[in-house]
Amino acid sequence: MSKPIWMPSEDLIASSNITRYKKWLEDYCHLKFSSYDSLWSWSVEDDQDFWKSIWKYFDILHDGTPEFIRTNHPMPETKWFGGTELNYAEHIFRMQTDDHPAIIAYNESGIKRVISWENLRSSVAKMAAWLKGKGIGEGDRVAAYLPNIPEATVAFLATNTIGAVWSSCSPDFGGASVLDRFQQIEPSVLIVSAHYVYNGKKYNRSKEVLEIVKGLSSLKWVVSVNGNEDIGTRQRVTWEQIMNRKAAHLQFKRVPFDHPMWILYSSGTTGMPKAITHSQGGMLLEHLKYLTFHNDVKPGERFFWYTTTGWMMWNYVQAAMLCGATIVLYDGSPSYPDLDALWKMSQDLVIDHFGTSAPFLVACMKSGKQPGRTFDLSRLRSVSSTGAPLPTEAFEWVYASVKNDLWLVSMSGGTDVCTAFIGGVPTEPVFTGEIQKRALGVALYALDESGTSVIDEVGEMVISKAMPSMPVYFWNDPEKKRYLASYFEHYPGGIWRHGDWIRITPRLGLVVYGRSDATLNRQGIRIGTAEIYRSLDKIPAIQDAIIIHVEKDGVSFMPLFVVLKPGQTMDETLVYNINKRLRSDHSPRHVPDVVVQIPEVPYTISGKKLEAPVKKILMGIHPDKAANRGAMRNPSSLDFFAEYARSRSTVTPSSDS
Repeated sequence: MSKPIWMPSEDLIASSNITRYKKWLEDYCHLKFSSYDSLWSWSVEDDQDFWKSIWKYFDILHDGTPEFIRTNHPMPETKWFGGTELNYAEHIFRMQTDDHPAIIAYNESGIKRVISWENLRSSVAKMAAWLKGKGIGEGDRVAAYLPNIPEATVAFLATNTIGAVWSSCSPDFGGASVLDRFQQIEPSVLIVSAHYVYNGKKYNRSKEVLEIVKGLSSLKWVVSVNGNEDIGTRQRVTWEQIMNRKAAHLQFKRVPFDHPMWILYSSGTTGMPKAITHSQGGMLLEHLKYLTFHNDVKPGERFFWYTTTGWMMWNYVQAAMLCGATIVLYDGSPSYPDLDALWKMSQDLVIDHFGTSAPFLVACMKSGKQPGRTFDLSRLRSVSSTGAPLPTEAFEWVYASVKNDLWLVSMSGGTDVCTAFIGGVPTEPVFTGEIQKRALGVALYALDESGTSVIDEVGEMVISKAMPSMPVYFWNDPEKKRYLASYFEHYPGGIWRHGDWIRITPRLGLVVYGRSDATLNRQGIRIGTAEIYRSLDKIPAIQDAIIIHVEKDGVSFMPLFVVLKPGQTMDETLVYNINKRLRSDHSPRHVPDVVVQIPEVPYTISGKKLEAPVKKILMGIHPDKAANRGAMRNPSSLDFFAEYARSRSTVTPSSDS
C-alpha cells in the first residue's frame, strides 16, 4: 500500500463541514460513525434516512409536508419528497450578506467586476419582473447564448426565481449546434451576446445569433447583452433597458420538488444532443450536499472553476453560493497570455478553491510551470480537477509545484447528474493517482462481465440506487425511450450504467480508466484509454495523444496518434521510447501497432477527447456522420483522420508499425 501524498491536519478535520455533519447526526439522530466509509455505507443502505437528514440539516425552505422521501419505483421512475414545493434561488439568497461579494468576474484582459449581494439581488429582481411582465412563468424556457459573465448568472437566477426553466450554450458553439439543442426545448426568451473574447482575439457572432434567432420559431423576445445585434423580426430589448427599470421586489415562486430547473445537454458529437432535465429539489439537495461536504466550501470563501456556460461545471459553480461563498467567474482562455494566467488570477483575487480540468494541470506540468513559486497562493486550500482522469504525475506536480499542503480533489461525475459521483473528502488522505471516495448517497460499484461487484479489479461503473439529482426526464422524450437507452439497457433491474471503467481500490479509493465505450479490447484484454495517456504523460516530447482500437474484417488495429511539442521530431527513437514505456508500465498488449504524428487531437467544446468518432472515421464512416463538428472545439481536426483512413486500403498494420 503506497503512502498518502497528503494528509489532512487535525485542525482541518475538526473544522470541516463533514465533521460538523457527523456531530449533528450524533446529537440529533443518535447515529455515530467511526469513519467516512461507515458513514457512506449508511448513506446508501439507509438512503431514505440519509436524504431526510440532508433535508433537515440544511433546513430546506419549503411549503407542504413530505408525503414520502423516496418511492420504491425503480430508476428512472423514482420520485422524491412528494407534496413539497421549494425554490433553488431562494436558498442562494438566504445567504445574502454585506460581509463579502456575491460574484467576482474576471477576464483575460485583467478587467475585474465585483458584484455585491445587494446588487445581485436588485439585478435578479429586475430581470425576474421583466420576464413575468412578458408573460414568462412556471415551466417556460429561457435560453442563453452567453460568455461566462455575471449577466448569465443574473439571468439564470431570475429564471429560477419565477419557476421557469433555464438552458445555456457558450458563444463558441456554432449556430447549428445551438439549434440542435434549443429547438428541442422551444424557448420563449433568448438572451444573447454577439461578441466574446478568447485568446486575445475578439469574435463577432452576429451571424450565428441571427441564425439561431431565425431558427427558433418559439421565441417571443430576445435580450441583447453588450450590443445591438440584428435579430430579424423578433422583439428585442437590451440588457441595459431591463436594468434601468425601477427597483423590483424579489419574489420566489416555490414549485414542486421534481419541477424542471434547467436543461443540460450531452455532447452531441455522435447524434442529436440529449436534453437532460434536472429538478429544482434534486439539484438543491445534491448541490448542498456535495459543495458542503465534498468540496468543504464555507461562507466567505472564494470558489473558482474554469468553465464556459456550455459545460455543466458552470451550473455547478453557481451552487457555491448556496454555501455562502463568493463565486469567481473567468471569461477567456485559460492559457492567455500563457498558462500562468489563472494562477496569477488566483493570487490577485485571493482564491480559496481552484477548479479546473485534468488536461489543464497536465499542460502546466509539461510546460514546467511552478505557480507556487511564481505567485502567492497562501490562501489557496484546494485544487479540484475533473473532465478526464488525472494522471499520477499530475498529482505529484501539484504538490511539488503548486503547494505542498493543499487538498487535491480529483472528481468524476457528469452532465447526467450535474455533480460528481466520486470525489473529495477533506478528512481523508489523498493517494497518488486515486480519487478519494464515493460521495455520500451514491451507491456506486464496479461490476465485472458477469455483473458481480468487484474490488481491486477494473469493472463497469454502475449506480444501484436512485439519487435525487438524476434527470427527471429528457426533454421531448415522453416515453423515456432515450433516457432508458442511455443508462438502463445494459443491466436488468433498474441499474444505472454510466459508461466508465473504474477500479475500487482495497482502501476504497477509486481510479477511473476512461469511457467504457472507448475501451480498447485487445486480444481479449480490456485496456482503459486513460492507462495509455497516463504513461504518455511521462514522455516529455508528447504534448497530447489519442489512441484508437479498430476491429474490421477480423483484423485488429490499434494506432496511437500523438501531438508533439514544438521543436520535437517524430523519429524511430521516440517511437521506441513510447513502446518501451507502454510495455514497461503495462504490457505488450498496450503497445500500439503504429505511432502517427497529428497536428491536434479532436475535442468536444467541453474538453472530451473524441475517441469514439475517430474510431468510426477509421472504420470508413464519413466525418460529418461520425461527429457533429458544431459541437467541437476544433472541428477541422477530424480532416486528418479522414485522409488517414482514405490512405489506408485496409486496417492491417503497415510496415511503420
